[in-house]
Amino acid sequence: MKVLIVEDERPAALRLQKMILEARPSVEIVAVKDSVEGAVAFLQALPPLDLMFLDIQLADGLSFDIFTQVEIAVPVIFTTAFDQYTLKAFKLNSIDYLLKPIDNQELIEAFDKFDRFFDQRQPVNLNSIQAILESFSKPSYKERFIVKIGQQLAFISTEEIRYFYFEDGLVFAQTKDKKHAIDFTLDQLEGQLDPHRFFRVNRKMITAVAAINRVSPYFNSRYVIDMLPKPGFEVIVSRDRASDFKQWLDQ
Repeated sequence: MKVLIVEDERPAALRLQKMILEARPSVEIVAVKDSVEGAVAFLQALPPLDLMFLDIQLADGLSFDIFTQVEIAVPVIFTTAFDQYTLKAFKLNSIDYLLKPIDNQELIEAFDKFDRFFDQRQPVNLNSIQAILESFSKPSYKERFIVKIGQQLAFISTEEIRYFYFEDGLVFAQTKDKKHAIDFTLDQLEGQLDPHRFFRVNRKMITAVAAINRVSPYFNSRYVIDMLPKPGFEVIVSRDRASDFKQWLDQ
Protein backbone atom coordinates (compact mmCIF):
# COMPACT_ATOMS: atom_id res chain seq x y z
CA MET A 1 0.00 0.00 0.00
CA LYS A 2 1.42 3.37 -1.07
CA VAL A 3 0.66 6.29 1.26
CA LEU A 4 1.10 10.07 1.06
CA ILE A 5 1.22 12.19 4.23
CA VAL A 6 0.49 15.91 4.17
CA GLU A 7 1.36 17.43 7.55
CA ASP A 8 3.07 20.77 8.23
CA GLU A 9 4.31 19.99 11.76
CA ARG A 10 7.46 17.88 11.54
CA PRO A 11 7.08 16.15 14.96
CA ALA A 12 3.49 15.21 14.10
CA ALA A 13 4.56 13.95 10.68
CA LEU A 14 7.32 11.80 12.15
CA ARG A 15 4.99 10.39 14.80
CA LEU A 16 2.34 9.56 12.20
CA GLN A 17 4.91 7.82 9.99
CA LYS A 18 6.08 5.72 12.92
CA MET A 19 2.52 4.81 13.91
CA ILE A 20 1.56 3.89 10.35
CA LEU A 21 4.56 1.59 9.93
CA GLU A 22 3.86 -0.06 13.28
CA ALA A 23 0.22 -0.63 12.35
CA ARG A 24 0.97 -1.70 8.78
CA PRO A 25 4.63 -2.66 8.23
CA SER A 26 3.93 -3.32 4.54
CA VAL A 27 2.99 0.32 3.89
CA GLU A 28 5.28 2.37 1.69
CA ILE A 29 5.22 6.06 2.60
CA VAL A 30 6.00 7.55 -0.78
CA ALA A 31 6.23 11.18 0.35
CA VAL A 32 5.59 13.62 3.20
CA LYS A 33 4.51 17.12 2.16
CA ASP A 34 4.03 20.10 4.44
CA SER A 35 1.87 22.46 2.38
CA VAL A 36 -1.01 22.71 -0.07
CA GLU A 37 1.43 23.89 -2.74
CA GLY A 38 3.79 20.99 -2.17
CA ALA A 39 1.01 18.42 -2.15
CA VAL A 40 -0.52 19.78 -5.38
CA ALA A 41 2.84 19.76 -7.16
CA PHE A 42 3.42 16.17 -6.06
CA LEU A 43 -0.04 14.95 -7.04
CA GLN A 44 0.07 16.61 -10.45
CA ALA A 45 2.77 14.11 -11.40
CA LEU A 46 0.14 11.35 -10.94
CA PRO A 47 2.14 9.17 -8.55
CA PRO A 48 0.73 5.71 -7.76
CA LEU A 49 -1.10 6.06 -4.44
CA ASP A 50 -3.57 4.01 -2.44
CA LEU A 51 -4.29 6.32 0.53
CA MET A 52 -3.60 9.85 1.74
CA PHE A 53 -3.38 11.26 5.26
CA LEU A 54 -4.17 14.98 5.19
CA ASP A 55 -3.81 17.42 8.05
CA ILE A 56 -6.59 20.01 7.75
CA GLN A 57 -4.79 23.21 8.67
CA LEU A 58 -1.57 23.72 6.75
CA ALA A 59 0.76 26.70 6.74
CA ASP A 60 -0.55 27.94 3.37
CA GLY A 61 -4.23 27.08 3.74
CA LEU A 62 -6.65 24.22 4.30
CA SER A 63 -5.88 20.83 2.80
CA PHE A 64 -9.32 20.98 1.18
CA ASP A 65 -7.78 23.49 -1.22
CA ILE A 66 -5.82 20.61 -2.73
CA PHE A 67 -9.04 19.15 -4.15
CA THR A 68 -9.83 22.32 -6.04
CA GLN A 69 -6.47 22.26 -7.83
CA VAL A 70 -5.91 18.63 -8.72
CA GLU A 71 -8.16 15.63 -9.26
CA ILE A 72 -7.98 13.17 -6.38
CA ALA A 73 -8.80 9.53 -7.08
CA VAL A 74 -7.54 8.25 -3.75
CA PRO A 75 -9.39 7.76 -0.44
CA VAL A 76 -8.41 10.22 2.27
CA ILE A 77 -8.08 10.09 6.05
CA PHE A 78 -8.02 13.55 7.59
CA THR A 79 -6.00 14.29 10.72
CA THR A 80 -7.12 17.24 12.79
CA ALA A 81 -7.17 18.85 16.20
CA PHE A 82 -10.74 20.08 15.75
CA ASP A 83 -13.46 19.19 18.22
CA GLN A 84 -15.21 15.87 17.60
CA TYR A 85 -18.62 17.56 17.40
CA THR A 86 -17.44 19.55 14.40
CA LEU A 87 -16.04 16.46 12.77
CA LYS A 88 -19.35 14.82 11.93
CA ALA A 89 -18.99 16.42 8.49
CA PHE A 90 -16.19 13.96 7.77
CA LYS A 91 -18.63 11.07 7.74
CA LEU A 92 -19.63 12.21 4.27
CA ASN A 93 -18.70 9.82 1.47
CA SER A 94 -16.95 7.46 3.92
CA ILE A 95 -14.08 9.90 4.41
CA ASP A 96 -12.54 9.07 7.76
CA TYR A 97 -10.61 11.20 10.24
CA LEU A 98 -8.22 10.87 13.14
CA LEU A 99 -8.41 13.33 16.00
CA LYS A 100 -5.06 14.58 17.29
CA PRO A 101 -3.28 13.34 19.29
CA ILE A 102 -3.79 10.25 17.16
CA ASP A 103 -4.69 7.07 19.00
CA ASN A 104 -3.09 3.80 17.86
CA GLN A 105 -6.35 1.86 17.98
CA GLU A 106 -8.18 4.51 15.97
CA LEU A 107 -5.44 4.38 13.34
CA ILE A 108 -5.80 0.60 13.11
CA GLU A 109 -9.57 0.96 12.77
CA ALA A 110 -9.09 3.55 10.01
CA PHE A 111 -6.93 1.08 8.10
CA ASP A 112 -9.57 -1.62 8.65
CA LYS A 113 -12.18 0.72 7.22
CA PHE A 114 -9.93 1.30 4.22
CA ASP A 115 -9.70 -2.47 3.72
CA ARG A 116 -13.48 -2.86 3.84
CA PHE A 117 -14.56 0.00 1.65
CA PHE A 118 -11.62 1.04 -0.52
CA ASP A 119 -10.06 -2.15 -1.81
CA GLN A 120 -10.30 -0.45 -5.19
CA ARG A 121 -9.54 3.19 -5.84
CA GLN A 122 -12.54 5.47 -5.74
CA PRO A 123 -12.59 9.17 -6.53
CA VAL A 124 -13.35 11.56 -3.70
CA ASN A 125 -16.72 13.22 -4.18
CA LEU A 126 -16.13 16.95 -4.60
CA ASN A 127 -19.62 17.67 -3.29
CA SER A 128 -18.57 16.07 -0.01
CA ILE A 129 -15.46 18.24 0.13
CA GLN A 130 -17.57 21.34 -0.50
CA ALA A 131 -19.92 20.36 2.32
CA ILE A 132 -16.94 19.97 4.66
CA LEU A 133 -15.57 23.36 3.63
CA GLU A 134 -18.93 24.97 4.33
CA SER A 135 -19.11 23.34 7.76
CA PHE A 136 -15.75 24.86 8.68
CA SER A 137 -16.73 28.28 7.37
CA LYS A 138 -19.50 28.46 9.95
CA PRO A 139 -18.34 30.21 13.11
CA SER A 140 -18.44 28.31 16.37
CA TYR A 141 -19.73 29.91 19.55
CA LYS A 142 -19.12 29.30 23.23
CA GLU A 143 -21.21 26.41 24.54
CA ARG A 144 -20.54 26.61 28.28
CA PHE A 145 -18.93 28.68 31.02
CA ILE A 146 -16.88 27.65 34.02
CA VAL A 147 -18.32 29.06 37.26
CA LYS A 148 -17.43 28.73 40.93
CA ILE A 149 -20.04 27.24 43.24
CA GLY A 150 -18.81 27.35 46.82
CA GLN A 151 -15.27 26.00 46.73
CA GLN A 152 -15.85 23.92 43.61
CA LEU A 153 -15.80 24.60 39.88
CA ALA A 154 -18.80 23.72 37.75
CA PHE A 155 -20.10 24.75 34.37
CA ILE A 156 -23.32 26.12 32.96
CA SER A 157 -24.36 25.74 29.34
CA THR A 158 -24.85 28.86 27.28
CA GLU A 159 -28.42 27.75 26.58
CA GLU A 160 -29.22 28.12 30.28
CA ILE A 161 -28.12 31.76 30.38
CA ARG A 162 -30.81 34.44 30.06
CA TYR A 163 -28.49 37.43 30.06
CA PHE A 164 -25.06 38.76 31.02
CA TYR A 165 -24.66 42.03 32.89
CA PHE A 166 -21.99 44.22 34.45
CA GLU A 167 -22.36 45.26 38.08
CA ASP A 168 -19.95 46.30 40.84
CA GLY A 169 -16.92 45.70 38.66
CA LEU A 170 -17.92 42.12 37.73
CA VAL A 171 -19.73 40.42 34.86
CA PHE A 172 -22.49 38.01 35.83
CA ALA A 173 -24.28 35.29 33.86
CA GLN A 174 -27.92 35.12 34.91
CA THR A 175 -29.73 31.80 34.54
CA LYS A 176 -33.41 31.24 35.23
CA ASP A 177 -32.91 31.32 38.98
CA LYS A 178 -29.28 32.17 39.80
CA LYS A 179 -26.43 34.50 38.87
CA HIS A 180 -22.79 33.49 38.47
CA ALA A 181 -19.69 35.68 38.23
CA ILE A 182 -17.65 34.87 35.11
CA ASP A 183 -14.15 35.83 33.98
CA PHE A 184 -15.11 37.68 30.81
CA THR A 185 -15.86 41.25 29.87
CA LEU A 186 -18.98 42.06 27.90
CA ASP A 187 -16.77 43.10 24.98
CA GLN A 188 -15.15 39.65 24.99
CA LEU A 189 -18.51 37.92 25.22
CA GLU A 190 -19.87 39.71 22.14
CA GLY A 191 -17.43 37.83 19.94
CA GLN A 192 -18.11 34.46 21.58
CA LEU A 193 -21.92 34.36 21.63
CA ASP A 194 -24.26 33.41 18.81
CA PRO A 195 -25.62 36.75 17.50
CA HIS A 196 -28.89 35.07 16.57
CA ARG A 197 -29.53 34.33 20.25
CA PHE A 198 -27.77 37.19 22.06
CA PHE A 199 -27.75 40.96 21.63
CA ARG A 200 -25.76 43.74 23.34
CA VAL A 201 -28.55 46.14 24.32
CA ASN A 202 -26.30 48.66 26.06
CA ARG A 203 -22.92 48.98 27.76
CA LYS A 204 -24.19 47.07 30.77
CA MET A 205 -26.05 44.06 29.33
CA ILE A 206 -26.13 41.33 26.71
CA THR A 207 -29.48 39.56 26.61
CA ALA A 208 -30.76 36.32 25.12
CA VAL A 209 -34.01 36.50 23.23
CA ALA A 210 -35.42 33.97 25.71
CA ALA A 211 -35.14 36.55 28.52
CA ILE A 212 -37.30 39.17 26.82
CA ASN A 213 -40.84 39.26 28.15
CA ARG A 214 -42.01 42.55 26.68
CA VAL A 215 -40.52 45.51 24.79
CA SER A 216 -42.00 48.98 25.12
CA PRO A 217 -41.14 52.29 23.43
CA TYR A 218 -39.11 54.66 25.57
CA PHE A 219 -38.39 58.33 25.12
CA ASN A 220 -35.67 59.55 22.78
CA SER A 221 -36.22 56.67 20.29
CA ARG A 222 -35.19 53.98 22.73
CA TYR A 223 -36.82 50.84 24.13
CA VAL A 224 -37.30 49.52 27.63
CA ILE A 225 -37.27 45.76 28.14
CA ASP A 226 -39.24 43.77 30.68
CA MET A 227 -36.92 40.86 31.49
CA LEU A 228 -37.46 37.40 32.91
CA PRO A 229 -35.96 36.96 35.41
CA LYS A 230 -36.04 40.60 36.39
CA PRO A 231 -32.68 42.26 37.08
CA GLY A 232 -32.30 44.79 39.86
CA PHE A 233 -32.22 47.70 37.42
CA GLU A 234 -34.09 49.08 34.43
CA VAL A 235 -32.98 47.67 31.07
CA ILE A 236 -33.02 50.28 28.32
CA VAL A 237 -31.82 49.70 24.77
CA SER A 238 -29.40 52.49 23.95
CA ARG A 239 -30.37 54.83 21.14
CA ASP A 240 -27.51 53.80 18.85
CA ARG A 241 -28.52 50.13 19.18
CA ALA A 242 -32.29 50.54 18.94
CA SER A 243 -32.57 50.01 15.17
CA ASP A 244 -30.34 46.93 15.19
CA PHE A 245 -32.22 45.59 18.21
CA LYS A 246 -35.53 45.83 16.37
CA GLN A 247 -34.07 43.97 13.37
CA TRP A 248 -32.61 41.33 15.68
CA LEU A 249 -36.02 40.71 17.25
CA ASP A 250 -37.59 40.40 13.82
CA GLN A 251 -35.20 37.81 12.34
